[in-house]
Amino acid sequence: MSTPAIVLIGAEHPDELRAGLARYEQEYDVRLARSCREALETTHDVLGAGGTVAMYVSESVVPDAESVLHAFHKLREKVPTARRVVAAHWDRFLADAPALRPGLATGKYDAFLLMPRGVRDEEFHNAITDLLSDWGSTVADPEVVAVKIVSPQRDGLTLGIRDFLDRMGMPSRVYAPDSDGGRFVLDLLDDEPTYPLVYALNRPVIRARTVRDVAVGIYGAPTDLDLDHVVDVAVVGGGPAGLATAVYAASEGLSTVILEAEAIGGQAGTSSMIRNYLGFPRGISGMRLAQRARNQAIRFGARFYTGQVVDELRPGVDGEPHVLCTESGEVRARSVVIATGVAYRKLRVDPVEALVGTGVYYGAAMTAAREMEGQEVYVVGGGNSAGQAAVHLARFARSVTVLVRRPGLAETMSSYLIGEIEHNPRISVRTCTEVVDGGGDGRLEWLCLEDVRDGTRERVPASGLFLLLGAEPHCDWIPAAVARDPRGFVLTGRDVPKEHWRDGLPPAELATTVPGIFCAGDVRAGSMKRVASASGEGASVVPLVHDFLAPDPG
Repeated sequence: MSTPAIVLIGAEHPDELRAGLARYEQEYDVRLARSCREALETTHDVLGAGGTVAMYVSESVVPDAESVLHAFHKLREKVPTARRVVAAHWDRFLADAPALRPGLATGKYDAFLLMPRGVRDEEFHNAITDLLSDWGSTVADPEVVAVKIVSPQRDGLTLGIRDFLDRMGMPSRVYAPDSDGGRFVLDLLDDEPTYPLVYALNRPVIRARTVRDVAVGIYGAPTDLDLDHVVDVAVVGGGPAGLATAVYAASEGLSTVILEAEAIGGQAGTSSMIRNYLGFPRGISGMRLAQRARNQAIRFGARFYTGQVVDELRPGVDGEPHVLCTESGEVRARSVVIATGVAYRKLRVDPVEALVGTGVYYGAAMTAAREMEGQEVYVVGGGNSAGQAAVHLARFARSVTVLVRRPGLAETMSSYLIGEIEHNPRISVRTCTEVVDGGGDGRLEWLCLEDVRDGTRERVPASGLFLLLGAEPHCDWIPAAVARDPRGFVLTGRDVPKEHWRDGLPPAELATTVPGIFCAGDVRAGSMKRVASASGEGASVVPLVHDFLAPDPG
C-alpha cells in the first residue's frame, strides 16, 4: 500500500511550513509545492503512482491563485477526500483571517491555523492529527486494521458488519478467502468456514449470520451479568441521551448498564461531521463523539452491551425491580431510562425496499459511502442528518442530489449545512420531488422521481439511494402502562394525561407514567431532535433518578 501524501503549499515561508510538518515525514509522504500549479502537478504524480493525498496544508497566500480558497477548489476536484488546512504565517494571520474564516462555514476548507512557531506547538498538531484521523476513518482501506472480515463477496451482510464496526470506531478490512489475511483467519478454524467470518481482538472467530452476532461476539451479552444483582439504572439506547445518562449516572456512583440494539451513538453516530456541537470548533464525527462518551462512561464504571434488543420491559410492582428482557438474558434494575431514539421512516416503495443493502440504505451508511466513488447518488431528506450525509457522500460520488418534498431546505436544515451544500459543486438540491419507483439487476441502477406539484415523472440512473426520512419512535417493547402520544412517542412531565397525575401534580419533567421509568432524547414526545438537547436531557434525568432511588425519609 502506498504511503499517503501530505502536500504543502508555501511560497513566502516554505522552510517554516516544512519544518512545522516535519514530524509527519516518517509516516506520510510530505511534499512541498510553491504554487497551485505545482500542487496540482504533485497531486497528479501521487495519483499516477497509485497513491492518494490525505491532506493539503497551504499558506494563506498562493501566488498563482486568486486566493487560497480557489486553489483548494481546484485541488478538491482532483482529491475530494483530502482534508484542507490553511496554516497562516504569524505575520499574516490576523490580516488574512477576516477574508478566509467565512470559507469554513461553507466547507471550502477544514481548519484555519497559525503556522507553528516552535518545534512542539501541540495545539497546531492536535488539529492536524484530528483531521488525519478523520481522513483515515473514511478511506476505503484503513491504514490500521482492528478487525478482519473474510468474505468472498461484498454482500449486504458484509457491508452491514463493516458499517457497524465503523460506528464503533473499529477500523476493518474485507479480505478474500485466498488472500494472506483471509488465510490467516481460516487457519484459526478447525472445520469448514461459513462466510462472512469476523476476527477481532484475538477473540474466537465469529461466524456471522447477523450484525448482532458480531456485536455479541465482541462485546458480550447481558448473561455475562450476575443476574442476581440488581443495578441502580438500566439505560436502553446508546445514542447521545443514553450516553449522557451513563456518564452522569456512573460518575455519581450509580451502578449503570447500557443496552444498545445496534452501534453506540444511535443516529448521531452515523453523522460524518457535526459542526455545531458546543466545544468542537473544527467539528467532530458522530462516531468519535459517541466513542469518547462511551469511554468516559466506562471510566466511571458503566457497562455497555451492544447488539442487545430489548423485547420487553416488565415494570416492577411493590418495590420489586423493573425487568428488561432480551434474547440473551434479563437485566433487573431499580430504575430505567428509555433513550432508544428514533428510526428513519420507511420509503414504502416496494421495488426500492427490495434493494435495501444493495444500493439502497437507511441512514448515512458510512461504509456504503466509500463504495460510491464516481457514481450518481441520491439522498432523500431535508434535515441535518441528510445534509451531513450529502456533504460526506460528495467526497466520493460524482454527483449527489438531495431530494425533498418541501420547496426548500431552510425550514428543516441548519444554515451552516445549507451553505456547505450550496458551495459544493458536486451537490445539487431537487425540491418538491419524491421517489416513486426504482430497480436494477440485483442492485440499484435507476430511480423514478415525481414532481409533487404536477405529477410529472423522470427516470434517472442511480447507484446509491440514502434515505433519511424523519423520525419514528422505537417503542414496540414499552408496556402499555407507559403513556405515549398518538405517534408513539413517550409522554413525560406535564404532557402526561391528567388522569395519571398524582395529588393534582404531573410527574417530573422527564418521568413517565410509571414510577422509576424515565425517558430522554428523541423518543420523548416534544423533544428537540438535536444532539445537544438529547445530551442535555440525558444529564438532566440523573437527578430525577437519584431522587427516586433515595430512601424515604419517613
